[in-house]
Amino acid sequence: MRVLHVNKFLYRRGGAEAYLLDVAAMQRAAGDEVALFGMTHPDNDPGLPYARDFPSFVELEPPPPGAAARLAAASRMIWSRSARAGLDRVLAAFRPDVVHLHNVYHQLSPSVVAAVRAAGVPCVMTLHDYKLACPSYQMLDHGRPCDACLTGGVWQAARRSCKDGSRAASTLLSAESWLHRRLSAYRGVGVFLAPSRFLAHVMERAGVYPDRLRVLRHPARLPAAKTRAGGGVVFAGRLAPEKGVDVLLRAAADLPAGVPVDIAGDGPARPELERLAAGRARFHGRLDRDRLHALVRDAAVAAVPSRWYENQPLAVLEAFGCGVPVVGTDLGGLPELIEPGVDGEIVPAEDPAALVAALHRLTADPDRALRMGRAGRAKVGRDFDPGVHLDGLRAAYAAAAR
Repeated sequence: MRVLHVNKFLYRRGGAEAYLLDVAAMQRAAGDEVALFGMTHPDNDPGLPYARDFPSFVELEPPPPGAAARLAAASRMIWSRSARAGLDRVLAAFRPDVVHLHNVYHQLSPSVVAAVRAAGVPCVMTLHDYKLACPSYQMLDHGRPCDACLTGGVWQAARRSCKDGSRAASTLLSAESWLHRRLSAYRGVGVFLAPSRFLAHVMERAGVYPDRLRVLRHPARLPAAKTRAGGGVVFAGRLAPEKGVDVLLRAAADLPAGVPVDIAGDGPARPELERLAAGRARFHGRLDRDRLHALVRDAAVAAVPSRWYENQPLAVLEAFGCGVPVVGTDLGGLPELIEPGVDGEIVPAEDPAALVAALHRLTADPDRALRMGRAGRAKVGRDFDPGVHLDGLRAAYAAAAR
């Protein structure tokens, strides 16, 4: 089978990109021919054969300076002619049997869906966030979980200035979502894949093609496992406000002095978080997979202190795979992954006291933490097998073709 994956970034920027690149590697290993299409970016994986056809790089966070540049970026968010033209060329050259879309919003736009539809190629889309239900992606209203757009429509984002507190930016996102809905811009997608039941339920409530939704959990491989009890606390993920790393750092101030706290990842919140940490945590930046797994294995427990509705964060599955239990918040798909008292703990979001108590229970009892980590590893091997995931993808591709 010839599979074309489409995502705006083609490097390990976050969970969506890690999933995309891992699945592409799994499909190649299974004998499929795989190609990638995305936006030109200096960090993209080298040697991409169709890179000359990618639309140009544009930075939207923060927006480009100057009125003309901002207008051009806004226009591209609505409909990218360069992405459409580039994908037309790749579709003609590669001739895929199926196109698998991921995060295409803004830098690529649903113009890529139109290209696939015009070519008559079956199309599947994995939903990595809530963009099709919530114009600002995250279902957050000034940092607090919110579902107003599910019941009140996409203009709620403009009314509430959900995007960075900016009425102008929020209005642009509301207008974008309203227009794409009016144009049925995603009607060319035959199957939408949700990695968690929570995300699927959100899309159903928002009326996002509920008849085309399927739940297919992301896969996870089993790296080398933790073998010795002990260690501190680790966080792995993008350093952005919704991830709640600031809550972890406030909790870390109340951990015993000998318990290390390691932060792996990068993102816009890193400078502020380093100031907040005041030397209490070690920041490692973005790590390759082997170094990340080694760092996680050295920990007694992984923390996922998110303040937004997580979908199915790979950070949980990677920690479990390494044999490390996870303390996560009670939002989104996290309670679907973590079984309290068995392979981790669930705590209320925005509650440093509850978080530090759960982390301290595990770091203070390393043998118990090791047992819980082994239970998480067994869960990954049982429920998140890559072969089962590939079978699910093939079934989704076949359904889209029908």
